[in-house]
Amino acid sequence: MAISLRPVGIVGLGSYLPEKRITNADLVKMVDTSDEWIVSRTGIRERRKAADHEAASDLGTQAAKKALSDAGITPEEVDLIIVATITPDSCMPSTACIIQNNIGAKNAAAFDLSAACTGFIYALSIANQFVASGGYETVLVVAPETLTKIVNWQDRNTCVIFGDGAGAAVIRPVAEGEGFLAFDLGAEGAGGDLLKVPAGGSRKPATHETVEKNEHTMVMSGNEVYKFAVKIMGDSSLRALEKAGLGKEDIDFLVPHQANTRIIDAAVRRLGLSPDKVYMNLQRYGNMSGASIPVALDEAVKEGIIKKGDLVVIVGFGGGLTWGATVMRWAK
Repeated sequence: MAISLRPVGIVGLGSYLPEKRITNADLVKMVDTSDEWIVSRTGIRERRKAADHEAASDLGTQAAKKALSDAGITPEEVDLIIVATITPDSCMPSTACIIQNNIGAKNAAAFDLSAACTGFIYALSIANQFVASGGYETVLVVAPETLTKIVNWQDRNTCVIFGDGAGAAVIRPVAEGEGFLAFDLGAEGAGGDLLKVPAGGSRKPATHETVEKNEHTMVMSGNEVYKFAVKIMGDSSLRALEKAGLGKEDIDFLVPHQANTRIIDAAVRRLGLSPDKVYMNLQRYGNMSGASIPVALDEAVKEGIIKKGDLVVIVGFGGGLTWGATVMRWAK
């Protein structure tokens, strides 16, 4: 017997950003770089840094509380929490379980998901399926990242790019024709070495040697990641639109992963969009990995840029290598 799927969408958003700002001028004092070099190559002018005592769960807890408030949902109504992060508090327990306890979502199942900068979109896809099938009524997706804790502050290829923050979304049934219309997800594991943290897992557990060699910090082949991203951002968006039976001319608003202005500009040209249909905040926050899209989406909605009924595309790419896009008719 065929299963009738319910329309599903985002009914609440929240975000949290640490107080501390690191400007390009601050970085000039730490590494061989300049404001002109950083801005011309990335578009980033400053980024946020979590305090020493703040972990991913602390940032995620604040974003989660705001998203629940925005949706008018109590913690007890949450059935499932999915946390998308590459900077969990620890290997065990999951950051999702810590956030579940912090917000008092005592009825919720909880697990973490690792897809780097694409994590939020992967998590939305899973949440959509749980709710569409009727398995759950309310799923909370949280994407907290503390990337400044895993960057090498002597490596200008990475330390100028990444920042900390968290975004969250409440996923529930919505009216017919609204919500998620299609997803496109993918991975290319052969490119895993292009963006990685070499040590700290079961392949290379922590030792004095791995710490001394900075192998617990990110390593990136910037040019290769750039070439991959420029192509995949447009490709994934177009595939998601095709699955939804729509074309690029139907897009009202694009919220891309906030990694690099040149990458975003390439995707915008591929989709034939005018700049006023694209939301960017990376100049203020840098690349926050999985947190970048939900923070940008939250800001765009709160500022009244995205409105009910708009056709919104979100798209991202990340380590793995991974990519993903979703097309949605904004329901809130």
